[in-house]
Amino acid sequence: MRWRYISGIVSIFLLVLALILLIPLTVSLYFGDGAHFSLLGSMAITATAGLILKLLSRHMDEDAPFINQREGMAVVALSWTAIGVFGALPFYFSPDFSSLTDAVFESISGFTTTGSSVMTNIEAAPPSLLFWRSLIQWLGGMGIIVLSLAILPFLGVGGIQLYKAEVPSPVPDKLAPRLTDSAKILWMVYAGLTLLLVMLLAMGGMPVFESICHALTTLPTGGFSPKNASIAHYDSAYIHYVIVIFMVLAGINFSLHFQMLRGKPLVFFRDTECKVFLGLVLVFTVAITLDIHGRVYDSFAAAFQSASFQAVSILTTTGYATADYELFPGLSQVILFVCMFMGASAGSTGGGMKIARLIVCAKFAYRELFRLIHPRNIRHVKLNKRVVSEDVLRSIMGFLALYLFLFVVAGAVLAAMGLDLLTALGAVASCLGNIGPGFGTVGPAENFVHLPAMAKWVLTWCMLLGRLEIYTVIILVVPEFWK
Repeated sequence: MRWRYISGIVSIFLLVLALILLIPLTVSLYFGDGAHFSLLGSMAITATAGLILKLLSRHMDEDAPFINQREGMAVVALSWTAIGVFGALPFYFSPDFSSLTDAVFESISGFTTTGSSVMTNIEAAPPSLLFWRSLIQWLGGMGIIVLSLAILPFLGVGGIQLYKAEVPSPVPDKLAPRLTDSAKILWMVYAGLTLLLVMLLAMGGMPVFESICHALTTLPTGGFSPKNASIAHYDSAYIHYVIVIFMVLAGINFSLHFQMLRGKPLVFFRDTECKVFLGLVLVFTVAITLDIHGRVYDSFAAAFQSASFQAVSILTTTGYATADYELFPGLSQVILFVCMFMGASAGSTGGGMKIARLIVCAKFAYRELFRLIHPRNIRHVKLNKRVVSEDVLRSIMGFLALYLFLFVVAGAVLAAMGLDLLTALGAVASCLGNIGPGFGTVGPAENFVHLPAMAKWVLTWCMLLGRLEIYTVIILVVPEFWK
């Protein structure tokens, strides 16, 4: 492991983060909210740390610029950790946060697009802090490392290892022959959809600043809102349905959006995962609508609006809320709890297990049952008419097993800290799936501020595990990794 080389790359990300802090600083000066000194201090500390790391890595191995798989994983895990910690400085210097634990929790929640919050009065915070809170979700949505691959060509050499460790997909799609071109394509689609959502929300009567903040947290399926009541603050069916549509778009593999823009409008209906994802959205919406109509909402239109929003928000792991789903009947709560594990499409900004993995897992299980009846038959698992290799199958089965194992272990750890079972499991499911609200005392009507400090650190680790697809983080605790 070339630690000088790795620290040199991490230093670049910290320096980029320091430059990005100029954006909320500009917002602070525009609104005159008085937060510019804390932002300047955060910039100075982050830039200084980046420069120190850069100086310490001056003599890195320039004759061997390729990053191997182990180094790629180390760079991604350490970069996300460093960015999350230094990105917490604006929160830490703000009177809205009482401790470093809360500041780091909010920052990691933002960068990992989880959306779990410890802020008790969001609307009282300075506009620049709320903007920073939204911006870090937007950066984390497609991945700050993929952004760096797009704008920093010197990481393009051997950068496929970073790309594999960062892009939230079982099998990353290369959209162009060069890695930097693929990253630019992803960000162009991402930025274009964000800008379109800003305009549509503003047309619906949402103030421009709030439209920008919500667009920055919808496309990354993050869920942070500048309003205490989240999207429920806006009593507008237009705004609710526009956000539902864009949450669905954000939950679809972004490579499909690019193909659609290239003149293939039917690409969504030819992709197996996309069809299953859209089918699940429809089925869950109808099931919850029928369950809450007449029991929670008298109007069928109101029931459908609420059901579609909650189902899409949880399935795509966005985490916005227009209702307290803990007041829904049992069937609806079970459906939403299951959605927390399923997640969105591979190659999207959503979290969870990903629909592609679940499809492959279901086909693998069917193949094993089929082999019991026809033991000599050779049957391959296919996705989109392509054979899934045995290596990928093993990786997916291992991922699902690790996901469930970590869910149980983390839930047990939180329960040992005094949390009730529903809260412990709901909090872990929320953070591991990068969703935001959970169940129990961390439901959509509450937040995470009341949890013990150690529980917040455990959940912070769960957020990183979920965002970086478990392997990239968990591999660091395997002794063989360091040999």
